[in-house]
Amino acid sequence: MGIPGTASRRALLRGGAASPADPADRTTYRPAHYRGARLLSAADRHLVTRFSTGLTPALTAEVRNAGGARRWFERQLAPGRIRDRAADELAGWWPSLGLSAHELWRRQEQEVELGWQVMESYQRWLLLRRLRTRRPVQELMTAFWLDHLNVPVNGDAAFTWRFDYDRRIRSRALGSFRDILHTAVTHPAMGIYLDNAVSTKRHPNENLGRELLELHTVGRGQYTEDDVKGSARILTGWHVDLWRTFAAEYSPEDHWVGRVKVMGFEHRNADADGRAVTRDYLTYLARHPATARRIAHKLATRFVRDDPPTALVERLASVYLANDTQIRPVLRALVESAAFRESRGAKVRDPIEDVVATYKALAVQVQRPKGDPGDHASRAILWQCHGLGAEPHGWPRPDGPPLDNESWSSPARMLASMDLHWTMSGGWWPTKGISYRAPKDWLPRATIRFDLLVDHLAQQLLGTRSTATLLRACCEVTGLRPGSRVTRGSDLVRWNFHRLLSTILDSPAHLSR
Repeated sequence: MGIPGTASRRALLRGGAASPADPADRTTYRPAHYRGARLLSAADRHLVTRFSTGLTPALTAEVRNAGGARRWFERQLAPGRIRDRAADELAGWWPSLGLSAHELWRRQEQEVELGWQVMESYQRWLLLRRLRTRRPVQELMTAFWLDHLNVPVNGDAAFTWRFDYDRRIRSRALGSFRDILHTAVTHPAMGIYLDNAVSTKRHPNENLGRELLELHTVGRGQYTEDDVKGSARILTGWHVDLWRTFAAEYSPEDHWVGRVKVMGFEHRNADADGRAVTRDYLTYLARHPATARRIAHKLATRFVRDDPPTALVERLASVYLANDTQIRPVLRALVESAAFRESRGAKVRDPIEDVVATYKALAVQVQRPKGDPGDHASRAILWQCHGLGAEPHGWPRPDGPPLDNESWSSPARMLASMDLHWTMSGGWWPTKGISYRAPKDWLPRATIRFDLLVDHLAQQLLGTRSTATLLRACCEVTGLRPGSRVTRGSDLVRWNFHRLLSTILDSPAHLSR
């Protein structure tokens, strides 16, 4: 048996009108305007939605109090000035994340806590941070760089250093790419994942040297196989003890010494301590025009649209180079561009964004797990992401997950999203460690006309006004008319409110950003 109102919801997702349940229905679906709190302008809503993990009434008020979206965005570029207590306290929920690499490996050997369990805790910590944080721009840029410089959570020994990798990239996410690149490439987690931790002068391993060129910086067509060999030789010496302590150190006796050349970079490389040549080499790559274009194109694809204009990419690349790879000026130039202003609704939320935004829209609260039961909401949220097709940093290849709409717009993904919205709107799962808003608490007053209620809910869940298409879909899925009266004792509130909430969450205004 199909979900009631499925035809209406499908039409809503297409952006068109739903077919009337009764061919003789001549109802006029004219959206009403409920007088709630003042909403953001369309331009402000666009900027905040692109650079947050979900627009809520509280975030709307925060943006208005800041003097508009541009001022809010500027404050977000200085995250250290924003108190984030609710997100920061999550570190105590999973204490093992703060353990040393050696201790984590020892616990795995003794089967106290396996690596995949540590990484599951890390993913849950990430999802709850995205629900709670007051620093969404830093959170999104941290995720952007961790995907660009991907070290998957489903690897093997890299789990010992993976949380530290997040911590170090997070602290630099709005700084310079030069610094981010050096931190990532020389980090033990990256070294373990791409085999640089065991690369020596006698047996240089080319994995990291190649991916550094192909994925992290200049891209294909810019280098030769000889360049890959030179890249690998420069990176020798960054060692991790994978057999006993998992300690990370620089090992001069393992560094390849001798003149090196990679593209336009040349160095005598005469010192056994190759840390200086590593920094010079990575600085060269970070400042390379091809790297500038790749970073600019990727940022534009992530925050503007799938096919960003060449002029925008070139503009962002020039700002990147003119500011010595600093990211803040590039982001400012991006949000100031006409291409950004004209891209409203052009990006589909990926599965992780949909899950987080759904939790935020429904104003659910996840409590700290006691004893960490298997079906606690803090674990279920990760399973929900998996059900939609993606988990935080679970992409198993070094290239990182795709940024385009098509990759996240399959029929299976759409049905999974609709199921998520349905079950969450009904408060049916998860049920442990979570509190939902009761249907009666969504009503702004004791008695309200249905079209006004739809508009009120659109403001609460979407941060925007209802439309004729949305009103019609809500009428058809509930069997009510625009002028129907709704009270706390109505059948809609007692039995069917999930149909109304889930229809609004199935709309393009929620599934896009």
